[in-house]
Order: sequence, then structure tokens, then C-alpha cells
Amino acid sequence: MKPESIKQAVAIGKKMGHTLVATADAEGLPHVAAAASINHVLENRVDVAAWFCPGTLANLQHNRRISLVVWDADTDTGYQMLGRVENIGEEAMMNGYMPGTEEAAPLPQIERVLQVKVEKVIVFSHAPHSDVEE
Repeated sequence: MKPESIKQAVAIGKKMGHTLVATADAEGLPHVAAAASINHVLENRVDVAAWFCPGTLANLQHNRRISLVVWDADTDTGYQMLGRVENIGEEAMMNGYMPGTEEAAPLPQIERVLQVKVEKVIVFSHAPHSDVEE
């Protein structure tokens, strides 16, 4: 894996303002969420932060494997970073009661950051491509 590929992927994620976060439960049932924040931390590590829904967090309790996808549709340029979540941290917590939401489905109350060790980076695009590591 080339560390430069991770830097390029993070740059696309920052430019687009979102990163798709794919997890799967212990039986392999997939779930996709979106994170607004992605940062390159170390050579092969990135952080993604969001108000992740319970499905993402439940999956990560049983299966730490993850796929992070960044893609610029205008240029058809993107990457898929495959790896493992090493830590789940808390960034922020809701502070207060929001009248009128009593009947709505419960919303996430804690913004979390997933610290991911990237093990493989592959191209993601509409155009024909292979799954050979970048």
C-alpha cells in the first residue's frame, strides 16, 4: 500500500464533504453510513467522524472490518480504503432536550470518531477498473 494513495483519498473526502462508511454485522449483513469528516492521522491510519447510527456501532462490536469510500462523481475519481477499526472515540454529546421530537425515531446522541488502520487502497470509479491495490 502506498501512503500517497491514502493522502489522495483523504483529499477527495475533504473536497466532497463526505465519506461512505461500510460495515457488516457478524453474519455479514452490510450497512452503509456517511461521515462528514475524514483526516489522515499517520502513514496508514485515518479517522472518520460522524453521528453514527446504532447499526454502524452494533456492527463494529462484532466485526471491526470496514470499507471507506470517497468518490468525486464529476471527475469519476475515487478510492476505497479497506481496513480495521482500532478504536472508537467520543467527540461530542448532545446537550439538551429538543421539544417536538418525542414521537420521532431516536437519533444518535454522541458524535464518534472511528480510528481506522488502512490495509488496502483500491480505485473506486464508474469506469472499468480492477481491485488491484493502488
